[in-house]
Formats: sequence, C-alpha cells, structure tokens
Amino acid sequence: QVQLVESGGGLVQAGGSLRLSCAASGRTFSMYAMAWFRQAPGKERELVAAISRSGSFTHYADSVKGRFTISRDNAKNTMYLQMNSLNAEDTGVYYCAATPILSDSGYYINLGAYAYWGQGTQVTVSS
Repeated sequence: QVQLVESGGGLVQAGGSLRLSCAASGRTFSMYAMAWFRQAPGKERELVAAISRSGSFTHYADSVKGRFTISRDNAKNTMYLQMNSLNAEDTGVYYCAATPILSDSGYYINLGAYAYWGQGTQVTVSS
C-alpha cells in the first residue's frame, strides 16, 4: 500500500511555471513506476508524463514535450513535475499515480495500469 499526496498547484499566468510534488508514504517507493495525469473540466483523465522506478526512463504526452519535466527522488519518496511555458490548455486537476513494477526501466502509459492515486491538485492557467 502507498498513499500519495500532491502539492504545488495554483493559479498562474500563461507563460509561467509551476512545480508539482507528489509525496508517497511507505518504504518501497523505489519499487513503483509513477506518473502524472491530468483532467480538464468535461474531459477524460489523460497521461501527462510517466517515469520508471529509477527515474532513468521517462515518457511525455506530445502536448507537454519540451515544456514539462518529470523526475523523482527515491531517497525522499517524492516525485516532481516541473511545468514551464504554461498555457490555458494545461488547466486541470493534476493527479499522481503509482503502481508496483518489476522492471527497473519500465513504466506504464495507461491509466488503468496504476493502482494508487493521489487526491489531485488544481492547476489553473489564466490567459
């Protein structure tokens, strides 16, 4: 079992930056593949970025490539999402997700693959 708590959301102007954090409980954080998802009003939850257990392998949605950076610090049981050059289309609730994985280099891009979810943090980008 792992509990996830997101923080760092807020209101920002277009072109600005935010850094989200996801703090995880438990001693086995390094055994989990993790990801950030987001859900805009009236839309389905979508993958933003995923990261392997070690942090060496990452995957990004095309819409955020070159603007967002996912990372993790296994010693601190924390995952991050650095978001730069934000625009109105980035507005939504951002969720962190985790699931156990055997592979040190693997990650999942499907929402259904993740067993544990945080409560979400709101990001609002004003244009």
